[in-house]
Amino acid sequence: MTLLSILLLQADTAMKAAAAAVTAPPEKISLFHLLQEGGALMIPLLLCSLALVYVFVERFQVIRKASVVDISFMDRIREQVHSGNVTGAIATCKKNNTAVAHVIEKGISRIGKPIDFIEKSMENTGKLEVYQLEKNLSILSTIAGIAPIFGFLGTIAGMIILFFNVQHQGFSLETIAGGIYTKMVTSATGLIIGLLAYMGYAYLNAQIGKQVNRIESAAVELLDIIQDTPNS
Repeated sequence: MTLLSILLLQADTAMKAAAAAVTAPPEKISLFHLLQEGGALMIPLLLCSLALVYVFVERFQVIRKASVVDISFMDRIREQVHSGNVTGAIATCKKNNTAVAHVIEKGISRIGKPIDFIEKSMENTGKLEVYQLEKNLSILSTIAGIAPIFGFLGTIAGMIILFFNVQHQGFSLETIAGGIYTKMVTSATGLIIGLLAYMGYAYLNAQIGKQVNRIESAAVELLDIIQDTPNS
């Protein structure tokens, strides 16, 4: 075989290889494959994500339900208290079945007693209502703290796998890929879950804060109504 034939054969082989590389579809990686590469530490992260979704949705519904108050609610309470219809005012509170209504109902039921006693009764009821709104909310703050820690443990596990592969199989991209996968996937997942938990916790806390302001405003307004009512 002449030198020219050898060169032509090598050129033809190179052209075929280049054509195959161009026409071959790029390898795709799925999210499920990435999560699989995360290893066993993805199980607690999965549990954290499920708890995050459940607690946030459940607390969001409870807070939203407690926050719905009729705009004319306090106007009707004012009319009924001024007219001496305490029973009707209590019935109006029971119909609303919200945190504000529960506090106002407690205050109305104490009409006739010293104003300080009424104020204290509403304050205690308000604390109980806020406690009910904050129930299980600490789970979100806990998830916000521990999810990144699980991700960090995944980083440590990934480094252990990486060095184990290098020690037994030699240094190459193939041998260290598994460790890098575990390290990056668990770290990213832990940070994302922790961030979402923190955002959810902050949002729900802000909504509870608004509800506390509504309760305090309604309680002050009821005290004014009682003081303005003759023979109260």
